[in-house]
Amino acid sequence: MAENSTIARPYAQAAFDFAQGASALQAWSDMIALAAMVAADSNMAKAIDSPHVKDEDVVTLFLEVCSDKLNAAGQNFIRVLAENKRLNILKDIAVAYEQFRADSEGTLDAEVISAFALSDAQQQNIVAGLKKRLGRDISLTTRVDETLIGGAIIRAGDMVIDVTVTRHLDDLTHALMR
Repeated sequence: MAENSTIARPYAQAAFDFAQGASALQAWSDMIALAAMVAADSNMAKAIDSPHVKDEDVVTLFLEVCSDKLNAAGQNFIRVLAENKRLNILKDIAVAYEQFRADSEGTLDAEVISAFALSDAQQQNIVAGLKKRLGRDISLTTRVDETLIGGAIIRAGDMVIDVTVTRHLDDLTHALMR
């Protein structure tokens, strides 16, 4: 069976194309994120996966929970997903949609995991370096992981830069064993 991300991609692309045509990328981001949260609720997930609950009842319940947060097109999107038994992959659709949006807007989310909190200057240097290397505007988030001993791990899209002390020690150990 295909991975959920593979199945989600065409739905995300369709939503993105529609949103882009309507100049409503942010509104669709909000709607899809909300729908993904609703679908992830344990009670809703049970209803979605239950063979005893009709698709129409699931859609009605889903739309009642979302209330007026989904416009008419968003409601139709939920109906199409329910009809095709795809409400359970809304999280994957949301991730793919955000990737299409970021690509379109020339932005990229990056994360820095460091042993110690980074100063504003260090964060700005990382953003500038990533922007120069990747040619995109960077949205940076940081978090501290004290188990790293020292250094940092930078994740930006598919790229991972590991400059941790642990990584350097592992490399040294590997080189010495040759």
